[in-house]
Amino acid sequence: MSDQRPILTTRQGHPVRDNQSTRTVGERGPATLENYQFIEKITHFDRERIPERVVHARGAGAHGWFEAYGKIGDEPASKYTRARVLTETGVKTPMFVRFSTVAGAKESPETERDPRGFAVKFKTVDGNWDLVGNNLKVFFIRDAIKFPDMIHAFKPDPVTNRQEAWRFFDFVAQHPESIHMVTHLKSPWGIPANYREMEGSGVNTYKLVNDQGEAVLCKFHWIPKQGVRNLTSQQASEIQAKDVGHATRDLYDNIKAGNFPEWEFAVQIMPDGPNDHLSFDPLDDTKLWPVDQFPLLPCGRMVLDRVPDNFFAEVEQSAFGTGVLVDGVDFSDDKMLQGRTLSYSDTQRYRVGANYLQLPINAPQPGVKVYSNQRDGQMAYTVDGTGPNKHINYEPSTLAEGLREAPKPAKDYHQPVQGNLGRYQTSRTEDDYTQAGVRYRSFADWERDDLIANLVADMKQCPEPIQLRMVWHFWHADEDYGRRVAEGAGIDLEKAKALPPLPGRAAPGKRLQSETYTDGSQAHRVAAE
Repeated sequence: MSDQRPILTTRQGHPVRDNQSTRTVGERGPATLENYQFIEKITHFDRERIPERVVHARGAGAHGWFEAYGKIGDEPASKYTRARVLTETGVKTPMFVRFSTVAGAKESPETERDPRGFAVKFKTVDGNWDLVGNNLKVFFIRDAIKFPDMIHAFKPDPVTNRQEAWRFFDFVAQHPESIHMVTHLKSPWGIPANYREMEGSGVNTYKLVNDQGEAVLCKFHWIPKQGVRNLTSQQASEIQAKDVGHATRDLYDNIKAGNFPEWEFAVQIMPDGPNDHLSFDPLDDTKLWPVDQFPLLPCGRMVLDRVPDNFFAEVEQSAFGTGVLVDGVDFSDDKMLQGRTLSYSDTQRYRVGANYLQLPINAPQPGVKVYSNQRDGQMAYTVDGTGPNKHINYEPSTLAEGLREAPKPAKDYHQPVQGNLGRYQTSRTEDDYTQAGVRYRSFADWERDDLIANLVADMKQCPEPIQLRMVWHFWHADEDYGRRVAEGAGIDLEKAKALPPLPGRAAPGKRLQSETYTDGSQAHRVAAE
């Protein structure tokens, strides 16, 4: 049968020939700024809701401080980074943290099965550092061009205004890398008991850079000193019947009572480079770095000790962006990180306004003076610091009376980049199912029971093609996993197992040939000079 569906286009009317991957230099990046299709898509997505956040609308925040140990594990922190916030001891860096759900609206219950945002703003002596993460250590997708599609599938149906399980799994079924996150989300780990007893993770891969211009890959994690506690669906329902804001209440009541929640800050470190010996790409945010190979190395602690004076001014108007880094912390070519770095700050400029960084909750600490040639815009209520001549709001000036660039570091990090510009698939896909299976087997019996019960309830709401493909995914992650979902939902397991692999995707447990474009063709490697 011929496919009569209309062709997807941009708002300019251009046919979209690839809606799966951003354009990158080589398979592993970096992404390039002329990804016009992605930019149009993501910036429009950022503006879909007025005035609440498109995602993470329901939230609570608190103030506190961070104190570095001066070490990363047993090594001096300066071995890995020149970031003063991580190397200097005896300094309490002011912080603001916003916890949130993801898909629900501003007044939605805090008992929803949903990832939890864990956004942290360090107000360091060198300016702000935002670490914008989740409670779970992995994500659904590994390329930011799919983010609007993912959220559309998870948000309410545009016709019925109801969240529908079939829409969620219709999207997930086409993305094997999502099975790992689904396994976390549909287990009790998908409903944290509260914000205090919840882990946090930067999720994306970053880099640490030291004063010798040497870099390592890293992942950031928050480990609650209060321990980790989660809820079953039944427990969450019982709480929701009495209180839709229980997590905010718990956080604020404990802080006011002097029971200040505390987290240890830890990093995982890996040598920079492709790390081809691994069965997964360390830049793939749908994967965990195994702690037996890359241990969690403590480097500091965070304490929350003050609740906001005004919810709107401090929580609702707080704004975070993954591009807000301090010297010594740098970007990797993680495709989700690169896409988020554009999207997050862009959505704040739209939602709060071009001058959102002038608001006290978002501005640097008082000891850090802002000198900028950025001017005007809606709701500007101050003028950034200038040079001696206030007429000069540009740089450079022959009169030497404006602002100047900061001194460059003696040794900086320069990443070598080589490759063909194109849209690539991730080739290291062996662990798309492996890590999901490992996670399933790591659960206690009651956690597996809750996971299966939640998935069975969802599968009963899905059409048969989605049911069969999802059971196929679960079975390839773990045979018991797939069998139990199939039996519980009345799905034909043998019919599901007989499905072929997804078109253009690697078979479960296999990898694609390196440097494979999304159309299946191979890139010709660029010859080294």
